[in-house]
Parts: sequence; C-alpha cells; structure tokens
Amino acid sequence: MNTDYQQRIDQAKVIIQEADYILLGGGAGLSAAAGITFSGKRFTDHFGDFIDKYGFTDLYSSGFYPFETQEDKWAYWARHIQLNRYDTGTTRLYLDLYELVKNKKHFVISTNVESQFEKAGFASSSIFEIQGNYGYLQCERGCHDTLYDNEELVKKMVEQTVDCKIPTNLVPKCPVCGGTMDVNLRINEYFVQDEQWHMSERMYRSFLQDSENQNVVYMELGVGFNTPGIIRYPFERMTYHNEHATLIRFNLDEPAGLAENQHKTIAFTEDMNQAFQLIRT
Repeated sequence: MNTDYQQRIDQAKVIIQEADYILLGGGAGLSAAAGITFSGKRFTDHFGDFIDKYGFTDLYSSGFYPFETQEDKWAYWARHIQLNRYDTGTTRLYLDLYELVKNKKHFVISTNVESQFEKAGFASSSIFEIQGNYGYLQCERGCHDTLYDNEELVKKMVEQTVDCKIPTNLVPKCPVCGGTMDVNLRINEYFVQDEQWHMSERMYRSFLQDSENQNVVYMELGVGFNTPGIIRYPFERMTYHNEHATLIRFNLDEPAGLAENQHKTIAFTEDMNQAFQLIRT
C-alpha cells in the first residue's frame, strides 16, 4: 500500500470514528463494486436466450428495449428482477458498510433499487430509496399511488417463461383502471410515490435538519453524473456550508469535486471492498 493511500485510510478512519452523524449516498457504482454488475459474465450467464433473440449487450440498455407485447416485456423484467432483487443475497460490501456505521447516527439515500441496504441490516426507517424498488409493481400510468409486492408473481413468470415469453394469464393488470403495470422505477412522469416513499423523504429531511452544522460525514458511494442532483451535488453543497463536515467520496472514475471543498474531502478511486475493510480495522 502506498503512503498516500494509507494516509487517506487513516484519515477516513478517524473522521468516521469522531463523527456524530453519517449520511450515506449510494449509487450504481456501489452495487457494481459489490458484484451486482449489469454486463459481462453475470449478464451472459443469465440472459443468453434474450441475447440471442434481441441482441442485448447489458442489463442497463436492455431495460429500455421497446418490447412488442406485454408477454415479451415481463419475461425479460421478471428475470431481471429475480436476479437482482431476489436471487442475489446480502453482499459482503454492504455488510461491511453497515458494520462501519451501525453505531453512529446514520441515514441512507440511494438511487439503487435492489434493497441491498436493507438486506445488510440497515433499518428500513433509515433508508430513502428515492428512485424506486425492484420489488414492487405500479400502474403504468400511475392512476393511483399504491404499490404491489411482486415476488410471488415474478417467480411464476420466470418459471413459466418459454422462448422469452410468459403466459398471457400472468401479465399483470392494474386493479383500478385495468391497464398495464410497470416496475416501480423512476423512468417517466408516472413514477408512483406512495405513502412509504413520502415517509422516507420526511425522515431524510429530518436527518438533514438534525445534522445541520453538526460533526457530520457525507459518504458518497459510487455516485456518478447520471442523476447528480440527487446525491452528488447536494452532498457537495452541504459540505461547503458546514464547517464541521467532511465528504468521503468513493468513485473509480470521477473523484474530483468542488475546488472549494478540496480541504474537506477524502477521495478514493481504489476498490471499495478493500477500503472498507481497511477503515474498519
């Protein structure tokens, strides 16, 4: 380990130990580092038939494919959800992250949708999944604000998929308007924010208020510039305005932030798995 890396590890360790509050911001890079990758062997091992039929190259771009029928659409999405939400257990990286902060006042805001924070032990009352969750269905047109657990239905879809199609009788229909359903993901203006979503938002705002001008660590985990207004920019802004704050950023490709926050930022481009274990020891 080079001297600079060791110094940043030691500095982060002290800052976290002395913090009164820790706000975690989880992005796609965190789950990728945990092994929940959307391309490569993990993709080809589970989606060979869809690759052959549609020419898919990864799980991200295939999610935007304009399927011709609902039977086609749900065959793909059921397997996507099954793999990422239900078949993937708790990952070591998320467990290490929980162990690192569990004895501190903490909160999580995440754009990830596969429930890894909750699986690792974080209380649901301390998590704001702002972009949705793979585990729920909603009316495609958002005609009402109720979400529906999909685990049992997804399992049936996967089991009964033939030639990348599900049986018509498994296609979900909105119980209110009778229209088609969608996964509860923020992909358009019809994204449903139910009462639990609003409660989580209130808890997040309450945490921000309680930690304002306190000794707080903003820990940004694998957040890029896809939706920087949710985590990256607010974390930078709050760090700038709080003289007692420190921003710890883990980002392989985009570690640089505001020049004004440079003296209050500890940035890592190294592997998160190794870094968390070193910080914990």
